[in-house]
Amino acid sequence: MSEPVWQWSAVETARAIRAGEISSAAVVEAHLARMDAVNPAINAVVAPLHDEARKAARDADSAQASGAVLGLLHGVPVTLKINVDVAGQANSNGVVAFRDNIAREDSPVTANLKRAGAIIIGLTNTPEFSMRAFTENPLHGLTLNPWDQTITCGGSSGGAGASIAAGIGAIAHGNDIGGSLRWPAYCNGVVTIKPTQGRIPAFNPSASEERPPMAQLMSVQGPLARSVADVRLGFEVMAAPDPRDPWYAPVPLAGPPVSRKVAVARIPDDMACDDDVIALYRQAADHLADAGYELHEVEVPELSKVWTLWRDLLFTELAVMQAPLMRRVGSKTFVRGIEAALRSAPVMDIEGYMRSVSERTRLLRVWMTFLDEYPVLLTPLSVRRTPGPNADIDGSGRNIMWETLRFLSSINVLGLPAAIVPVGLARGAPVGVQLVATRYREDLCLDAAAAIEQRAGRLVEQLWIMLDQR
Repeated sequence: MSEPVWQWSAVETARAIRAGEISSAAVVEAHLARMDAVNPAINAVVAPLHDEARKAARDADSAQASGAVLGLLHGVPVTLKINVDVAGQANSNGVVAFRDNIAREDSPVTANLKRAGAIIIGLTNTPEFSMRAFTENPLHGLTLNPWDQTITCGGSSGGAGASIAAGIGAIAHGNDIGGSLRWPAYCNGVVTIKPTQGRIPAFNPSASEERPPMAQLMSVQGPLARSVADVRLGFEVMAAPDPRDPWYAPVPLAGPPVSRKVAVARIPDDMACDDDVIALYRQAADHLADAGYELHEVEVPELSKVWTLWRDLLFTELAVMQAPLMRRVGSKTFVRGIEAALRSAPVMDIEGYMRSVSERTRLLRVWMTFLDEYPVLLTPLSVRRTPGPNADIDGSGRNIMWETLRFLSSINVLGLPAAIVPVGLARGAPVGVQLVATRYREDLCLDAAAAIEQRAGRLVEQLWIMLDQR
């Protein structure tokens, strides 16, 4: 491979280390050097772990020399988001009051990556409480998009998306309760999979209490990477079982063959679209047709109702269980944003909450029936060009979730898997599309994403050329 080591895929890196073509130490040094070169400009990795990574790399090389069995990610550099427990590091979740919340043990996703031989080179930024679609907090500051500092890197896994696009690490970890994997992947031109709820075990030993019920059913962990193959690899490693998550589902990573019918989502008439973004959405559909998929343009079942259900359940739980702490320790800017969000959604009484939870079952049944007929659903992720770094609080992006990202958070309340794959650029800003399948069929999402990627190419290669020219 003639490319710099930091440009190698996770699959290539793991193979080269296993074959003895390069040491884990050399790979880690290449990624640390890349971090040092590009991270100051974007502030994506807010807790660099140079010393820890170097020691882990030496240990990895020693283990390999001794003939030890090697994991799937042996020696491969990765990053984790600062809202999961990494033993010995602060799980701050972007909150100043939690800056000394030092984890005593690893979360399941951290442990699974380590067991597979991955080497953690840093922790990535998130907004306060991981509760914004934009990444800034008073503890670590603003994370910028490596493509263009006038557009957001997304959130809440904004540091993960920006770092992996810029070439820091081969796989990044993130999580998603309303789009926090998929939106940053879209904004930064990288690939991700939001798994089915229960697919990747989740738990933070440092947490003082359990999350609200629907938050448990809507939040998932997952990988971001620069290619579909790397996302598959990261997903496989992260999905190893852990007894600390009672929702974990030991389901095979691939299912039986299905028809190659794809539902191409019609965009609701009340969503004001950017022609350049929609052109790339149509181009993605053409890529699937070229790959032999059978396309059908259809109405997505009760999309607005599903999105509204996500909003009402999430913000009712937030108002009851989480907002008191957020008001007490959050920054003034964050609290203003939370109060505005709470005003935008009804805080339901107990009967309304229970009826809404019941309605979720009906809607999921409708969607699973729909996905039985059309095993893959193609949707836009956003229908407009990416907004500014703080568009949710500076007034330039009011109602962004309803007006542009309605296809995003709807998937969370249903607990369905969804992948994001880049397609191209809209006036310099990355644009990707979303691929949805029924429960535990991440393989169908990734197969369709791979078909698009094969025809659209890896978008980050254009970014690296651009960064070299700056």
